[in-house]
Amino acid sequence: MTTHTSDTRSLARTLANKVPEVTVFFWIIKILATTVGETAADQLATHAGLSLTQLTVVFGALFAVVLAIQLRANRYIPWVYWLSIVLISVVGTLVTDNLTDHFQISLITSTTIFSIALVLCFAAWYASERTLSIHTIVTRRREAFYWLTVLVTFSLGTAAGDLIAEKLALGFWKSALMFALVIAAVFLAHKRLGLGPIVAFWIAYVLTRPLGASLGDYLAQAKVDGGLGLGTTVTSLIFLGAITAVVTYLSISKVDRTASTAAAS
Repeated sequence: MTTHTSDTRSLARTLANKVPEVTVFFWIIKILATTVGETAADQLATHAGLSLTQLTVVFGALFAVVLAIQLRANRYIPWVYWLSIVLISVVGTLVTDNLTDHFQISLITSTTIFSIALVLCFAAWYASERTLSIHTIVTRRREAFYWLTVLVTFSLGTAAGDLIAEKLALGFWKSALMFALVIAAVFLAHKRLGLGPIVAFWIAYVLTRPLGASLGDYLAQAKVDGGLGLGTTVTSLIFLGAITAVVTYLSISKVDRTASTAAAS
């Protein structure tokens, strides 16, 4: 116990927090990234000439390379962090789509599996670190727990979002509105009813995935299918451009740096 505490404190002195401050910019890019994850995965599945399994492997390997850069950094670097999020969004979508379309695993089953996996991630993370806060990602171990949890949330959000859309058949914009209202309710529960910040954060984090997917589908799908007909290519490029613009602003302004990151810069 003493050695573990000493190691943690030692690493905390050498690493700034590796996650950005949770500001409005955090949620804007998160939703943009989840939209890209949906539309880019659809675009690739249709036009890349590779199977879902092959695409999952390719983008899984690409994500692993970028994540290695993220893990080796000793502070939060906006473009590396958010590129990791964009890629993990694509991978999470491909994993769920692969299970559903290729392996014929029902959305109920995959949603259940990913829900259990998320609980196990949280349990292991808390048992090891005694916190699930993203404000203290100052050790390699905590960062590993963080990224594993994030990957599971994207897969769970995809499966749960598709399940709800399939069962309720609300249509794209109504589904987006529903998820936005639920996120708003979580925010109010945090501000007015005493819902803990960590619980509120992770609930909202999961829900932004189906919100972004619904927005992406509404923009990309054909008008006869209830969308605006922009197509997956145009929609992906628009949202990638928006992500690039916001990340560039954050890199210059540094408004999303936590106190420990700012001190280390």
